[in-house]
Formats: sequence, C-alpha cells, structure tokens
Amino acid sequence: MKILISNDDGYQAPGIVALHAALSAVADVEVVAPEHNNSAKSNALTLHSPLYVHTAANGFRYVNGTPADCVHIALTGLLGYRPDLVVSGINNGANMGDDTIYSGTVGAAMEGYLFGIPSIAFSQVDKGWGELEAAAQQARQIVLQLQAQQRIGLEPWLLNVNIPNLPLQALRPAQWCRLGRRHAAERVITQQSPRGETMYWIGGAGAAKDNGEGTDFYATAQGHVSLTPLRVDLTDYEHLGAWQAVAMAPVAATPDKGD
Repeated sequence: MKILISNDDGYQAPGIVALHAALSAVADVEVVAPEHNNSAKSNALTLHSPLYVHTAANGFRYVNGTPADCVHIALTGLLGYRPDLVVSGINNGANMGDDTIYSGTVGAAMEGYLFGIPSIAFSQVDKGWGELEAAAQQARQIVLQLQAQQRIGLEPWLLNVNIPNLPLQALRPAQWCRLGRRHAAERVITQQSPRGETMYWIGGAGAAKDNGEGTDFYATAQGHVSLTPLRVDLTDYEHLGAWQAVAMAPVAATPDKGD
C-alpha cells in the first residue's frame, strides 16, 4: 500500500510526524506538506506565484504553498506514481460541522479525492496535541480496517475523521456520523497597528448549534471517534425543483433614475 501524507499545520507539526511514524510501519509512505501553517486555506490553489519543493532532513518534502497545492503537485508529477491512499493530518484541533468547508486538512484530502483516490482527513478534537500517539495509532487502525475490507485502491471516497484526545484504551468505538452545524462565528477582533491603522482579525468559530445524536459533535463528546463520509457535489437537490419552478423570463428594463 502506497500512501501520500499531507496536512495544513506544516511539515514540522507534531501531528504529521506522528501520523507518518504510525503509517510507515504498515505502508510505503511519503510526505508532501506545506512549509508553514496553512489552516483554513480550504481547497485554495496557488495560480499566480511559483511553487518550490524542498526536502527536509527527515525526508519530508515541503512546499511554499497550500495543502491542496501539495497534493496537487504530488499527484501531477512529483511522486511519479499514483498512491493508493491520500491521508491528511493529524490536525491540531477539530474539523467538524461547518469547519470542513474552511479546513485545509480536509482540503488536502479532498484534492486527492478529486483525482480519484480514496482520501482521509484526520483531526484531534482538542488543540495542544494531547494523547497524540493514541490518535496516530487509531488512525493506523482505521487505515488497516479499510484495507482489510478492500476499500482502498478501488473507487474514490472521502472520509473526515475526528479523534478525541484520550488514551487509546479510553477511546470508544468509531461511529459513522453526519456533520453537525455551528452558530455564526464570533465578532471580528480589531486592533490598532503601530502606524495607527485599524487591523482586523477573523473571530473564533461559533459554538456547536446542531450537535444532537448522530452528529460528529455528539459522537466525539461521548468519547467516540467520528467518521463522516463527505462529497463534493454542493447541489441543493432538496430545493432544486422549487428553483426550477421560478420563471426566469426576461425582466423589462426600468428607466434610469435620471430619466
């Protein structure tokens, strides 16, 4: 089994180091990850600046770009072969509910999925890397289970996995979940720069809004590892029929205000 690993915290992050160590014992693994932290970069690709690939002392390759850049470059020429699986993480903090739209961790995995390769995004629920080794072992167990069930190397799929920061023996069985939802983000933070200009910082993520049973929020709060299959099709099928009933006939021109 050949696995490509990336992340959004950067190639030196403890999460990717632990994930590489855990998966190297069971697969042929290569790392292509961002040079610096690229959290919340989602699926962004760098189109108007050159990208460079360097190799660290431990063999990890890093790119001066986004998580999606890393996977894209790896799959379109850098590796020279097609991996069986793309894995992203382990992220420093949860990617649940609406987080998945912004997440660079999910964005890296999604890039693999768009190339037709099974892909997984792994995250720890709490920041700080607590019980990271247990999370890495859990990630390896999930990969091995999927391989044993012959789910790797066939049709593409995309999984989002969140692992509570608990010792391995304390983690409860993994559960298949839907994404929950969050409240709107907190207010923007403003500060004055040394030159007297107003600086704006994006506020923190909102609290969980839809976190009932069956959601990723609920499962991880109970100590379970949450697994959520994702898709890229954003079509609102539920309301597509209603929109089709909206007449889109030409609208009569209105006089200019000055007429």
